[in-house]
Amino acid sequence: MAAPVTVIVAYDPKFYEKLPKLFPHNPDATSWFTSNDALAATTAFRNGTLQGAYLIIAARALGLDTGGMSGFDNDKVDEEFLRPYGWRSNFLVNLGHGDWSGVFPRSPRLDFDEACVML
Repeated sequence: MAAPVTVIVAYDPKFYEKLPKLFPHNPDATSWFTSNDALAATTAFRNGTLQGAYLIIAARALGLDTGGMSGFDNDKVDEEFLRPYGWRSNFLVNLGHGDWSGVFPRSPRLDFDEACVML
């Protein structure tokens, strides 16, 4: 609640409508998604998540602290902030300079072989 900025990382379920401008070298790309609702939904959510991750990396590179959050009421956030655009919220990111006196140490991480499989 004390973060100077909270970003709503969202995605556009109809992102494919922008493909003629953003992906002009393949004029058929829009049809990939208009003919497959599941592919469009998965692609929109995944790419929105990746863009949010890039935001966090860029903010950290600029020296900002970041705090990603899920577990909020997406429907309320969408209604309050995103409905006019047709977008949907994915997660929130608090940006600012944290007060390290109230932050607990970094939690343990899994070892590489516990989290990854080499194929």
